[in-house]
Amino acid sequence: MQVSSTEYRVMRASLKAKLVVSFLIVVTVSGLIATIVGVRLISNNTVKQVQEKVRMDLNSAREIYNHKLRDIENVVYLTAIRIFLKDALLQKNMELLNDKLGEVREKAHLDILTITDRAGHVVFRTRNPEIHGDSQAEDELVSRALLEKRLFASTQIVPRSELIKEGEDLGDRTRIKLIPTPKARQRLENEETSGMVLKAAAPVFDDDGPLIGVLYGGNLINRNYELVDEIKDTVYQDARYKGKSEGTATIFQGNLRVSTNVMDRDGARAIGTQVSAEVHDRVLDKGERWVDRAFVVNDWYITAYEPIRNITGQVIGILYVGVLEQRFVDMKNNTILIFLGITMAGAVLSLIIAYFLATGLVKPIRRLVAASQELSKGNFSQRIEPISKSEIGELESTFNFMASSLKERDDELQEQTQRQLIQSEKLASVGRLAAGVAHQINNPLTGVLTYSSLLLRKKPESDPDREDLQVIVDETMRCREIVKGLLEFSRQAEPEKEAVDINSIIENSLSLTRNQALINDVKVITQLSEQLPRIVVDGSQIQEVFLNIILNAIDAMPEGGELRVTSSMMASDQFVQIRFADTGCGIPPEDLDKVFDPFFTTKDASKGTGLGLAVAYGVIEKHHGRIRMESEVGKGTTCIIDLPVNASD
Repeated sequence: MQVSSTEYRVMRASLKAKLVVSFLIVVTVSGLIATIVGVRLISNNTVKQVQEKVRMDLNSAREIYNHKLRDIENVVYLTAIRIFLKDALLQKNMELLNDKLGEVREKAHLDILTITDRAGHVVFRTRNPEIHGDSQAEDELVSRALLEKRLFASTQIVPRSELIKEGEDLGDRTRIKLIPTPKARQRLENEETSGMVLKAAAPVFDDDGPLIGVLYGGNLINRNYELVDEIKDTVYQDARYKGKSEGTATIFQGNLRVSTNVMDRDGARAIGTQVSAEVHDRVLDKGERWVDRAFVVNDWYITAYEPIRNITGQVIGILYVGVLEQRFVDMKNNTILIFLGITMAGAVLSLIIAYFLATGLVKPIRRLVAASQELSKGNFSQRIEPISKSEIGELESTFNFMASSLKERDDELQEQTQRQLIQSEKLASVGRLAAGVAHQINNPLTGVLTYSSLLLRKKPESDPDREDLQVIVDETMRCREIVKGLLEFSRQAEPEKEAVDINSIIENSLSLTRNQALINDVKVITQLSEQLPRIVVDGSQIQEVFLNIILNAIDAMPEGGELRVTSSMMASDQFVQIRFADTGCGIPPEDLDKVFDPFFTTKDASKGTGLGLAVAYGVIEKHHGRIRMESEVGKGTTCIIDLPVNASD
């Protein structure tokens, strides 16, 4: 049966009409469903996003709060270890304490800076020198510093009577009248008199080690707006919406606002207002976070609260941030209107272009899907060919580039992993071999050395065998040194860390090698910084590392030379750097990367086993430090060691 051209055109028109009607029905129904669901999702997601933002804001506020506490902690600690403080405390030099501690307090902007003796009795108050002799031994932080002899820092509630001793104005700042607040718990008292203080206490030790006192310092939060304003400026950058501050921050002492940039209806800071009973129950009573909308003084906010705890873990206050809700309500409404408009316009536009794009899109998309499935199975050699000339072609090109990059990275990762496995196995094998060989041949070596030495003693000087026996003794002694090095390499103990003076370890190491340096005509020059903090290391292990490096440097200068040893604080203030620079023969560039490998040495076979620097590398690595060599043949070698001030276990 043949179809005429007229019938064909009718059939084609009918098909197009059906496709158009079908697309129209699908797009219209989908658009309506998308509009309903979209409006619901936008509403819910807007609330979730705002709440998530407030959670992040609260995290930022907590970091700023903790940073302030750490600043106080650092000032107190660094002041407590200064020499003038020890001398002035032992000599009871009040004039020196007044000058130096007063300068520290002013520079650090502290409200409180006071020192006690070893029994906790106040020796000197920078703000109120006339009041002294009272005991602070019952103070939570001071008592812990006295008992445990280390630094403590926390937020603390301090009675007004104690704050007055530190400064009359501090006592005045703590007096806050309670303002009746809707939905807040009723309190029997009408006024708050105690104060919330960011405080740190550090022990002060004599040069010989015994505890001679405690230095404590801090800042009163009550009516101090620097912290809450810094939170506001940092987190919200003083953003405003319709003439109002978009974000606010508050520090509560208990349920009472003692520092805030929330304004009341008169435009004053809402000091003395209280948190709602619902937040009180969740945060203060249960010690949990609260994130929800709330009416704060005179506006609705999306708020977040979290407890502030003292050193014992007791909840003593609340840290709060809030974002003005009106901005997000308006944003949500505008977004819904825009979404509705886009949905309607998209429905019309989709109806027009869907037919033209469907055929052209399906084929390359199917290719992309198939290729993606292959890629997900690990076939990184998968590529899409040929690449179309439409926008999908860019996606196909991007896919090919991504597949190439993944294959390249996979190859690199496999190669790197293989190298690491080989290196790990190599080191493990060396360790096992070292332990096994050392234990197996130590006793036979001792026997060979003993009997060959006895034979050598029995031989007269003229005996022709005496020279051969001497070679046996010498070579056996060298083997015993290698066994000793193997045992040291295989028995590297975990470091027992404590706070030490790194300059003392350097000086002790140099004193142990002084005679060898004199014999080899090596001049030792030291430039040790006196401003270094005590660092946490295993002193004996670090001394072994220094001894090994010093002896290597001396061996590198058989004709004499100069060894310069320096110590300094790195710019990051996180590492102490020690440098051993000699004027010896230097190390060839091709050997520089091998110096820390086990059994590699540039010395004569009779002078080294090649294990010293391998052991040193392991010790420094266990201390989370860095060790490296810089060398130039004929000019000398510099060994550089970076040790962290506070190495974590």
